[in-house]
Amino acid sequence: MAEALPGEGAAVEIAPEPPAAPAGADPQPAAARAEPQEGDRTHSPSTDWRPWTAPLALVAGLVLAAVSGLAIDLPALALGVKITSSHTPKGIAVADTFVQDLAFVVAAVYCAQIGGRVVRSWMFGLRRPGRGWKPASGWIVLLLVVFALLSVLWSAAFNPGREKVLNQLGSGVLTAALICVVAPMCEELLFRGYIFTALRNWRGTLPAATITAVLFGAVHAGSAPLLDLVPLAGLGFGLCLLYRYTGSLYPCMIAHSLNNSVAFASLAGLNFAEGVLLALAALAGIAAVVLGCRRVGLIAPEALTARPAA
Repeated sequence: MAEALPGEGAAVEIAPEPPAAPAGADPQPAAARAEPQEGDRTHSPSTDWRPWTAPLALVAGLVLAAVSGLAIDLPALALGVKITSSHTPKGIAVADTFVQDLAFVVAAVYCAQIGGRVVRSWMFGLRRPGRGWKPASGWIVLLLVVFALLSVLWSAAFNPGREKVLNQLGSGVLTAALICVVAPMCEELLFRGYIFTALRNWRGTLPAATITAVLFGAVHAGSAPLLDLVPLAGLGFGLCLLYRYTGSLYPCMIAHSLNNSVAFASLAGLNFAEGVLLALAALAGIAAVVLGCRRVGLIAPEALTARPAA
């Protein structure tokens, strides 16, 4: 309504008070209900995710992964499939690993919504690199070259042994898709997209990257030799920095996928041409998943914006 102030002829508009919350209601904090602002695109997104939710997301992901695995194994057992602690048919193992990877995504998205917070896809870095793909591609190449050199030096010094993941999963097309497409996307969304981002709100970039790297290496304890967990943690650290300074999770997915493609090609005994085709097919698979998620609205479309000056 409008009221005239004393001594003035003009009227000012006084907004009505908002309706009171119903008795006994627990209104959400304003920060949780407010639409988050994307901010600087040249660095990984800043969110209000609480640091304590980072270990919660990891534990929730592992628990949900175990439960999801049982959802595959129990019906298989009921149908007469022989599954023991020392032997799981490769098809069942692939299905188990697939649902376990999806469990990581579910855990990350769930924890991001704790407290009724609004969640947007850009908060997980699902957007173009802030400075464009050319510098991001350079960072991807640099990371992979450094990791390859460190891996060679580490193997020469400690001889950690050969990974046995293909002994568990086989070397077929589904396994290749799982290792080179599904795992890189799901693991990056949990570790870099959520855990690193939440921990960065605690002590900043380097401590968050270090803790995330250790967790990333540790979670591969069941699929890689124990000594390989150290270089894997190094890769995890580099992926955190790649995410932080490109502002996008896509370069991390690409670097992770290329690394896994090289590893798969080596373990499966593929020649150079077959390895290149595998890597290209994996990148095409990631692009297809991203486009599909955009089509169904899981990833918000991006408006064309001018890139910042170098």
